[in-house]
Amino acid sequence: MMNAINGEDRIAGILVPASLVSDPLKFGGERRDDCIAGDLVLKEGRAVGLELATEQAERIVLPRLTEPHVHLDKCHSVHRLENVGGNLKGAIKAQKADMAGWTEEDLRARAGRGIDELLASGCGAVRTHVDWSDDDDPSVEPLAWAVLHELGEDADLLLECAALTDIGALADSGHAKTYARAIAHRGGVLGAFVFDQPERDAGLRNVFREAERLGLKLDFHVDEGLEPQLDGLERIADAALAVGFEGSILCGHACSLANYAENDVARIADKLAETGIAVTVLPQTNLYLQDRRQGTPDRRGLTRLHELRARGVTVALGADNVRDAFCPVGRHDPRHVLSLAVVAAHLDPPLGSHLPLITTAARRGMGLPDLTVDGAAVEDLLICDANNTSDLISGAALRPLSETRSSMR
Repeated sequence: MMNAINGEDRIAGILVPASLVSDPLKFGGERRDDCIAGDLVLKEGRAVGLELATEQAERIVLPRLTEPHVHLDKCHSVHRLENVGGNLKGAIKAQKADMAGWTEEDLRARAGRGIDELLASGCGAVRTHVDWSDDDDPSVEPLAWAVLHELGEDADLLLECAALTDIGALADSGHAKTYARAIAHRGGVLGAFVFDQPERDAGLRNVFREAERLGLKLDFHVDEGLEPQLDGLERIADAALAVGFEGSILCGHACSLANYAENDVARIADKLAETGIAVTVLPQTNLYLQDRRQGTPDRRGLTRLHELRARGVTVALGADNVRDAFCPVGRHDPRHVLSLAVVAAHLDPPLGSHLPLITTAARRGMGLPDLTVDGAAVEDLLICDANNTSDLISGAALRPLSETRSSMR
């Protein structure tokens, strides 16, 4: 329960994952497995520490979750699509056919549902990708771009929109300049799809130039496949090194890194760490689309999560596609994605050590300010009815800490 003592609020019997505190020793409390236990002390609406527990710790407090990679323009459309169930190219074709019939009403209904699901899952910050045509005038923003920005203004979370287009189209410097200017108009994130396009190096040079000129964050869909020739991730790192880019860069997928030998993975990872490039692992969609063949697949299609983290690369998890041509199932729920990654990527206990993948590391990947439990405002914290991190990740009841606070004052 919560008590007020000497102008402080205290919530008795709390666990805080040690990985989500910037200074566990200073925060106080007693170590219990991968958490710290005690009574949570709140001063002036912020969590300041843990003191000796006055009752058994049965609830976990953590920061609001972060979702760095979804597609709210596409979500919840699978029920009306034809020819779903192929590889990446097949999914693009099926979804593109559906896009021709998108209306403002349709987008508001589907994307609004996705935002509600993200809020219910405990998200405080979300980045959604929005397809931007690489054929038409790049100064004309897609209908989904306008709708999602408007929905984001009304939502009780931070919603970033990242534009997505073919890196090959951006090899034209005029096209790239117009595209970047249109994205900057609404404060969006400059994005591109990097695969095996012959013009990808020229496109990357233009993208970095425009991002630096306009102060834009960068986000790439890169190497989304297991083809052996895919090398976009290292090309992006080399482009960042060449210009000394200091802005935020997030790369999603990087599936083909699974093909590389250990020494090559280490070389690329070191470049990523040096440039501050973060990588988002996307198990829902990559497990579904990659290694398509007759019979049962035996390659996971996930990037080298363990190896990247071990060399200091910021790694996050994202839901990616939810019930569309790219993945016919899935949830807008970071805990569900983390649970899937535990199985698919062998993320072993202590499970609390992986919570940054959907909280602090994910925020860092998006170029957002740090948010740890210590010093966080009550409005930025969640409380979960769980006494261990396995229950937390597996879906125990979760709600804003502010609701607990107001009901017990």
